[in-house]
Amino acid sequence: MSTQAPSTRKWWALALIAAAQFMVIMDTSIIGIALPKMQTDLGFSQENLTWVFNAYVIAFGGLLLLGGRLSDLWGARRIFATGWLVLLAGSITAGAAGNVGTELAGRAVQGAGAALIAPSALTLLMMLFGSTQQELTKALAVYGAAAPAGGTAGVFLGGVITEYLSWPWVFYINIPIAIIALAATPLLMPNAPARSGSIDILGALTVTAGLALAVYSIVRAPEVGWGAGQTWGYLAASAVLLAAFVLIQSRRRAPLMRLGIFTAPNLAAANLAQLLLGAAWIPMWFFLNLYLQQVLGYSAFPAGAALLPMTTLIMLGMIVVAPRAMQRFGAKPMIVTGLIVLAAGLGWMALVRSTGNFWVDVLPASLVAAAGMSLAFIPSLGTAISAARPEEGGLASGIVNVSYQVGSALGLAAMTAVAASFGANQIGDLPELTNGFSAAFLGAAVIALAGAGVTAVSMRTPKTQPDLTPETALN
Repeated sequence: MSTQAPSTRKWWALALIAAAQFMVIMDTSIIGIALPKMQTDLGFSQENLTWVFNAYVIAFGGLLLLGGRLSDLWGARRIFATGWLVLLAGSITAGAAGNVGTELAGRAVQGAGAALIAPSALTLLMMLFGSTQQELTKALAVYGAAAPAGGTAGVFLGGVITEYLSWPWVFYINIPIAIIALAATPLLMPNAPARSGSIDILGALTVTAGLALAVYSIVRAPEVGWGAGQTWGYLAASAVLLAAFVLIQSRRRAPLMRLGIFTAPNLAAANLAQLLLGAAWIPMWFFLNLYLQQVLGYSAFPAGAALLPMTTLIMLGMIVVAPRAMQRFGAKPMIVTGLIVLAAGLGWMALVRSTGNFWVDVLPASLVAAAGMSLAFIPSLGTAISAARPEEGGLASGIVNVSYQVGSALGLAAMTAVAASFGANQIGDLPELTNGFSAAFLGAAVIALAGAGVTAVSMRTPKTQPDLTPETALN
């Protein structure tokens, strides 16, 4: 199969790529409703329960650069298929787990599979649609819309599955999808020849360990104290590991992440925008779900359904509005405006009441936040990918996925600490819970505003409308 696939097959390939994005995001959210039953059945402590989420996210974020490098060296189609195999194995392990250690191992394997799927999927998208800017923008819009759809579907399906089946099925649901993806990949995806080059295993280990320690220290800080030696010890160790990663990359002949890639126009600025977007959006989604269930009293099914209007607006915005606005206004105004609108929605959401209701306290603010997300996501994603050289498409895809996932993990960890300090750990005390959630929404709004300011200062506006194809991005 050539790089330029026949038109019909090309769009079917996009459907599979979007399904991959849908799945890797869904696997971060589908376990939320199931956690209490998993805690009872497997013997998790309250402290360790969060690692059902964190084990996946850290493995995902920490190994994304390796996934991007492997995609560039061994071919995106091969790594895409390998990722599905790894995700399948992790899902079976997590679903069949009978103890804490096996469950966390299964979740980490799932995250490793996602780290292979995500960058290779974006590389395949660029191979299929990168020759035409209009098609590329549409393809990125479909790909981008799959992320919030996966997040909301995870909450919704997790509730339905937990209520009507059992918690292992939140993992087993991946099995038939992975099998279909493995069968369809050789039929739909373009093939690229493997290239010679070494793999920086030491770099992958140091960046993964550094990110894991950073998240762990922030998650644990509310319990042991922000001024505790343990907290600062872990943060210092994280900083040392991440500094070692940068040093290793600067001295390797074939690094996991070529540091010079960040000299490409706007690549660093776009990745920073993605990092701060994830740091604002994921805490909003997480605490809004808790507000619906723990304050408004929604059960699993209605809580998932309550997020559908927000998801629908995001998908419409990304598919219909964002591509047209991108052509007219360009990336920078879209990203800055989107982050400001997101901050406004989050600020509005911070006004939630312990005696509130969905129609007044949730729906209007969530729709404003969704509009901001839909405006900012596609331009920052497209700029981050297209700024790199064509032969580094996998690396650029890995970097932008790392930016968003690391931002999500750190933002959620930080806002969890903020929420806890304002009373969100007082289960059953609705005013205290609401105060904690409100503080988290307000903190996320500050992050979004910071993202808008950083983008306004750091991103350059080209003299002419930028061509997002990889062949012309550096001209």
